[in-house]
Parts: sequence; C-alpha cells; structure tokens
Amino acid sequence: MTALLRLTGRRLLQLPVMILGITLLVFLVMSFSPVDPAINALGEGASLEARAAYRESHGLNDPLLVRYWAFLLGLFQGDLGTYSARQIPVVDEVTRAFPLTLQLTFLGLVIAVVAAFVFGVVAALYRDRWPDQAIRLLSVACLATPSFWLAVLLIQGVTLGLGWLPASGPMPALSEDPGGFFARMALPAFALGVPVAGSLIRVVRTAVVEELDRDYVRTAIGGGVPRYEVVGRNVLRNALITPITVLGLRIGYLIGGAVVIEVIFALPGMGTLILNGVTNNEPNLVQGVTLTVALAFVIINIVVDMLYVLVNPRIRTV
Repeated sequence: MTALLRLTGRRLLQLPVMILGITLLVFLVMSFSPVDPAINALGEGASLEARAAYRESHGLNDPLLVRYWAFLLGLFQGDLGTYSARQIPVVDEVTRAFPLTLQLTFLGLVIAVVAAFVFGVVAALYRDRWPDQAIRLLSVACLATPSFWLAVLLIQGVTLGLGWLPASGPMPALSEDPGGFFARMALPAFALGVPVAGSLIRVVRTAVVEELDRDYVRTAIGGGVPRYEVVGRNVLRNALITPITVLGLRIGYLIGGAVVIEVIFALPGMGTLILNGVTNNEPNLVQGVTLTVALAFVIINIVVDMLYVLVNPRIRTV
C-alpha cells in the first residue's frame, strides 16, 4: 500500500505538468490554422470592419502568450470556445460525443483482453503443439489486420447479407435499448479490438511460458499440487503483470482507433465530431476534441500504472 500511495502521489504531481504540455501543444498547432475565426463566426458576407471588431473583442489580435493564458483560464472554467455561425459551445458537443467513444473503446478493450487471455493461456499450456501453432498464426493474422480494413470487410459482409448485426442506422441509448445498443456496437467494437487482441495474445503467451518455466512451478507440481491449481492460483496472477503494463499503451491505440472506426460506422462520437470540425474548418471544435482525447489517454495510463502496483505483490512490499 505504501508503494501505491507513493506512485499515486508522483502521478498526481506529474499530471498538471502533462496537462499543461498537452494544452500548449494543441494550442500552438491550432494557432497556425489558416481559418479565420471571424469569418466562421460572422460568415463570408461580413464586412472588414465587423471582422476586425470581432477579432479585437475576442482577443485574437493579442500576443500568442496572452491568448494561451486566456485559453487556459477558459479551460479551467470548462469553456472550450464556440464554433459555427450559431456559436455552439464546443463543450456541449464534446460532452455529448465523448461517452460514446469511451463505450466503444471499453467494448473493444473487453474483446481484446478476453481473446488475449483465453488464446494466450491455451497457447502457453500447449506450447509447441498444434494449438500453439494455430493460435500463433491467428495472432499474426489479427496483428496484421488494420482495424479500418476489417471494418470495411464487416460492412461489406452486412451489405451482402452475410451478417445479422447492423452496420449503420440510429444509435440506441444504452439505458433505453440495451439490446439495440450492443447490436449496433458489436461490429465496431470487434473491428477495433481484433488488432489489439493479436498483439496481446503474443504478450500473454510469452509471459505465461516464462512463468511456467520457473522453479516454484516445477517444485509445486513435483510435490503433488495439481497442475491446474498451480496455474490458476500462481502462474496466471504473476504472468499477467507484464500484459497489464502493455495494456496501457494499447488503450491509447484503442482510443485513437475508435475515432476512425466511428467515422466508418457513422457513430456519433468524437471521430465524427472531429471530422465535422476538419470538413467545416472549425479549429475550435478540432482543438476541443483533440485536447479531450489526449487528456483521456493520460488519465487512463495513470490508472493502469496504479493497477500494475495493485496486481504486483513484489512492488507493494517495496
């Protein structure tokens, strides 16, 4: 528990620095956008005087550091700016779309983790035999399959009548229609989780094989302890420490992949939102979506680091 508190304290101290770095990077990149916010807000027909007045009233003529400070103050107050001529608050759109992206990421993660655990453990237990060879071939195929390409194949399968799950259409709310929600999310989550499952299968297999070769396993089995009991109680718990550390990086891939998958399956999440921002030349919308996704990635990795300490008894005793 002491190690967990120390890690939590260090991560909480690092969090403001990482957030500040992310906000600075996103702000600097978007500051070079050729889009004129005054034209976006007032329309193409606005006069030069009206555009100049808009820039002055919104601080667009201020130095870069002054504008960045104003951006930070607005961010701390939950203000990500507005977009379009109707002055729609960006935070409202992000609040509406972000939960769907998190749900898709979580479902893709569940598919990847379950597949990696089952196939990785089976491959390790049947090392160098035909189940191991078949699973190794499967993991390579999954790893080599881009999620967007698999998504297109799944949509083609539905179009040709080879599937029974919807690939388009309205998105039912989870609280109102759970069956419709999971049916609509099944294909996107599968396309998102398969490539991650391919990489995790190899990690789980290697970790379990290394743990099975340790002396305590041979001693316990030689002493009469059933093999399934040694594997279930000790081997799996110790072997899953390494995959958990890798999982933190894969979650970042899942979040980024979810943005692309949402566009392909026409899901009203962050991917569709950022596509609308790019298509309609709305830098505030692009900036808000990018910043939200980046902050989510940082926070999730901090949570994974804490989970690593919880499952690793050797670190807890340090």
